[in-house]
Amino acid sequence: MNFVELANGIFSQSVADYHKTDNVDAPIHNPYQEGTIEYDLYLKNWIDAVQWHLEDIIRDPDIEPMAAIALKRRIDRSNQDRTDLVERIDSYFWEKYHEVKHDANARINTESPAWAIDRLSILHLKLWHMQEQVNRTDVSAEQHEKCAQKMAVLKEQLTDMTTSITQLLEDYEAGRRVMKVYRQMKLYNDPMTNPVLYGKK
Repeated sequence: MNFVELANGIFSQSVADYHKTDNVDAPIHNPYQEGTIEYDLYLKNWIDAVQWHLEDIIRDPDIEPMAAIALKRRIDRSNQDRTDLVERIDSYFWEKYHEVKHDANARINTESPAWAIDRLSILHLKLWHMQEQVNRTDVSAEQHEKCAQKMAVLKEQLTDMTTSITQLLEDYEAGRRVMKVYRQMKLYNDPMTNPVLYGKK
């Protein structure tokens, strides 16, 4: 089993586990040992699953304004947790590949491997929720067909992403691509670089 196959399995497991309660406040029961890449992959998808549903909740047109503000703050914290975890996964790839001697004409990539894995995690959530829409019996035939067509595209995308990320990791291992990682450095989250925050001092 290669890395992307491992990730796909863990993401599917996490999505299914989350939907056993379908509750954004449900405690996570990560089945993997802390400090392993499997633990981080499961946690990554769980964070994505919770945030997916927080984004649903905040779009309720009848939500109370103060509740919406509190929820927006929670989503902001979740986004930072997600970024921190992606960067931790990138550290795993960095340790694995940064000393590989690369070809003189080796290429670089537009994103780090963990951000590609991030998109794969979100894709598993899209697949779950689109299947939920396909299974609905309270919609028109037209709506059902639209969702079925979208589901087919998502399945194709899963195949393509699995292949492309696998090829990317193979290129790192073989030295056909240069392993580089850039941290996000989100200025608005840092009280030292967000003018609204440091201006209040």
